[in-house]
Amino acid sequence: MNRFFLTIVTILSFIINSNAQTIEWEGRKFEIFDVNASIVELEGEKVLKVERDLKSLPFDLQNLSKTVDEPTYVKVKNLDIQNGVFEVKMLSRIQTPSPFKGSQGFIGVAFRVNGDNSSFESIYLRPNVGRSDNQFARNHTVQYYAYPDYKFDRLRAESKGEFETYADIGLDEWITFRVELKEKVAKLYLNDQEQSSFIVNEMKGKSQSGSIALWVDIGTEGYFKDFKILKSE
Repeated sequence: MNRFFLTIVTILSFIINSNAQTIEWEGRKFEIFDVNASIVELEGEKVLKVERDLKSLPFDLQNLSKTVDEPTYVKVKNLDIQNGVFEVKMLSRIQTPSPFKGSQGFIGVAFRVNGDNSSFESIYLRPNVGRSDNQFARNHTVQYYAYPDYKFDRLRAESKGEFETYADIGLDEWITFRVELKEKVAKLYLNDQEQSSFIVNEMKGKSQSGSIALWVDIGTEGYFKDFKILKSE
C-alpha cells in the first residue's frame, strides 16, 4: 500500500512539475528549460523576465565549454520553422551579485531548436562589451554558435573571428533583434538598421528546422517584449 501511495505521489508530482514548466506570454505558450521565467513590470510595461537556473544547470568556471552555451531558454511550444524572419526586443542587465565575474549580459535567441533540445543554433549578444575601450573586447559583442558541437570557444579557436562581431549596444537598453533565416545563412539586424549587423554565411547546426527560443546565460537578468514571427516556411 505504501509503495502504491508513493507511486501515485510521484506521478502527481511529475504532472505538476511538467505543467509548471510552461509560461504564457504575448499570446504564446513557452516551455521552460533550465531558466527561471516570469512576467514582470519594467518601465510601465509587462515583459518576460528570464534568468538561468543554476540549481537545474550548475555553472563550472573550470569547465566553461561544458556549462555555457547550453539550452537555457524559454522555447515556443508547437512551432517548427526552417526559414523565415522573426524579431524581439531584449534588454540585459548583469545580476547583482553576479555568479560569474566575467558576465557580459549574455542574451539572445536560439532557433531551429529540435524537439528534445539536443540540437539548435543561436545568435546572442554581450552588451557589456559593446562600448568597451578595448577593441578586442568589442569584437566579441555578437556571437553565433551551434549546439552541441560548435560552442563559442571552438568557433573562436578555429574560425578567426568569422562567427563574432562588434555592435554599438549596451546594458540596460532595449535592443531590437531581428533574424532572417534562409537555408544555411542567418542575418542579424539590430535596432531597425537597414543593413545587417552580422551575417553567418554557413551555419553549422544539425537541425533543418525547429522552434524559436529566448535565451540567456550565466549572470544575466534578461527581459524580452514584442516577439513577432514576421515570415515562416
